Amino acid sequence: MAKSQIERDYGLSDAEIDQEVSAILGVVQEADGLKKLYEESIKAFESGSVVSGRVVRLVGSDAIIDVGFKSEGSVPLEEFDGKKVEVGQQVDVLLEAIEDETGLVILSKRKADRIKGWERVLTQYKEGDVVKGRVSRKIKGGLLVDIGVPVFLPASQVDIRRPSDVSMYIGQEISCKILKIDADRRNIVVSRRRLIEEEREHAKQRLLSEMRVGQSREGVVKNIADFGAFVDLGGIDGLLHITDMAWGRVGHPSEVVSIDQKVNVKVLSIDREKEKVALGLKQKSASPWQNIEVRYSIGSKVKGEVVNITPYGAFVKLEEGIEGLVHVSEMSWTRRVNHPSEVVNVSDEVEVVVLAIDKAKQEISLGMKQTEVNPWTLVKEKYPPGTQVEGTVQNLANYGAFIEIEEGIDGLLHVTDMSWTQKIGHPSEVLQKGQKVKCVVMSVDQDKKRVALGLKQMDEDPWERKIPEKYVAGEIVRGKVTKVTNFGVFVELEPGLEGLLHVSELADHKVESPEEVVKPGQDLEVKVLRVDTQERKIGLSLKRVQWAAEEAAPAPAPEAPAALEKDKGMPRLGGIQHVEDENVEAGGTVLFGTVLPAAHPAEEEGGETPTKPEETKDEPNKAPRNDDQDKMI
Repeated sequence: MAKSQIERDYGLSDAEIDQEVSAILGVVQEADGLKKLYEESIKAFESGSVVSGRVVRLVGSDAIIDVGFKSEGSVPLEEFDGKKVEVGQQVDVLLEAIEDETGLVILSKRKADRIKGWERVLTQYKEGDVVKGRVSRKIKGGLLVDIGVPVFLPASQVDIRRPSDVSMYIGQEISCKILKIDADRRNIVVSRRRLIEEEREHAKQRLLSEMRVGQSREGVVKNIADFGAFVDLGGIDGLLHITDMAWGRVGHPSEVVSIDQKVNVKVLSIDREKEKVALGLKQKSASPWQNIEVRYSIGSKVKGEVVNITPYGAFVKLEEGIEGLVHVSEMSWTRRVNHPSEVVNVSDEVEVVVLAIDKAKQEISLGMKQTEVNPWTLVKEKYPPGTQVEGTVQNLANYGAFIEIEEGIDGLLHVTDMSWTQKIGHPSEVLQKGQKVKCVVMSVDQDKKRVALGLKQMDEDPWERKIPEKYVAGEIVRGKVTKVTNFGVFVELEPGLEGLLHVSELADHKVESPEEVVKPGQDLEVKVLRVDTQERKIGLSLKRVQWAAEEAAPAPAPEAPAALEKDKGMPRLGGIQHVEDENVEAGGTVLFGTVLPAAHPAEEEGGETPTKPEETKDEPNKAPRNDDQDKMI
């Protein structure tokens, strides 16, 4: 304040003022001394220092503060954060800048408060301490909390589960734990999550020690998953499984509970080592499975609603909390049900029969087909063995054909019962799907629900009379080669009837491969050796036909030896062959596989000729054959 202004305000002369100043300062009243003291006093005021001042007046939205400098400074009233400001009030302010030696002073109360706050916080707190503050605003990455100075609360440290919007905490007073203090940068990071976790850990241990199975507890639903909901019991989260929410069917936990909902649950189990708790909601009420066997006795008929369909069956709701399973095999006596949806749909009302009850597993087995008469109980009476029926080929398998003889009743026509004589490789060689066919019922197995049918039984067995009468041993018949094997040849005598021409019966000489003698499709005349009606086999011979032909041929001309000489080395089937044998003097002759020595000259002069060994009418002399060959024929 200028000296001229003091003279005007107080009516003092310059001498009086100097005298008063001298008395106060206690120095020599000299102009040079006063100036020196004044200059020394203002040296204590430096930019960036916190000084104490006094509110001298209020002007508009500013408070004029005297800090003892040569001029006063002003501070906006908003820096007092709404607090009442009075003249004469002492305040600490920051001297931000001095314009010049005689200029205005720039002051800041808010910055001074912050500096003092930092000094107080750094002195009062350390890392790990718990502090309280009010959330002031949201910034990038988290929130600012005022604990006397603004500190940073990261969004990830706001709560145990990160909230979707942290701005909901603005204006709230919260407690946090100091994670880090950077004194140089004046930066503090706090965590509300860390504090909650520690508090929950203490609460968890206390809760686990006092919690017992069967207790009822209050909790808050914190999270919902497909398999259940997690309930905060005040220190530990318990799992409320979807199967323990209601006695009835629950599609999703959200149908029963919601986030932040308060629920009263029952403790089902406690694993203190793993710190896991299982909770139940349905256990708060009586189980509908009590006295279930009284309400639903075995064999009783009841009605229910189809609530779910699976590939293996349909679940039927009998009452709230009680469901039974109708297995796919229990839906129809006669139909082959591949999927339950072929018979029922969800929400259908159906009548069922109670088949079994497992109270421990809380399972009920139901049947739909049991509400009707089992047609298989009448099949044995309706179709006794020997009954002729007409049906439709429904399906073909490698082993036979399934024929529907009435709706829902199928019989099996085995491949071996399709023909008396023909070898059938697959039913499709005889039948087609959808074809009408007449059969004979051979047997009925009511327990296994099977009916055996026969097609060949519609006609007389030809092996009993027809074949033995037509094909007599010793007769010569014609046939066609159908198949060649390493042990012989199959010859078709008539459609569906074949005989076996064994390899030993092809020729007199040893046959390495039957195809050397005959070919598939070749027509032959063969001799019937035997007819086995028990084994249903016919044995044939080719070489015996050739023997018979040679016996019936006229005697050879005198020049036969020349002819034999001409044909020397040519293979023949049976008959007389001239051979040269070093073991036989002067060669010899082969007669039916036997080498005869050449005639002695004396015998030739006598005119005698070799004679054929004697043979029976039906069994001419032939090459020896072992027993195994006889079995194959």
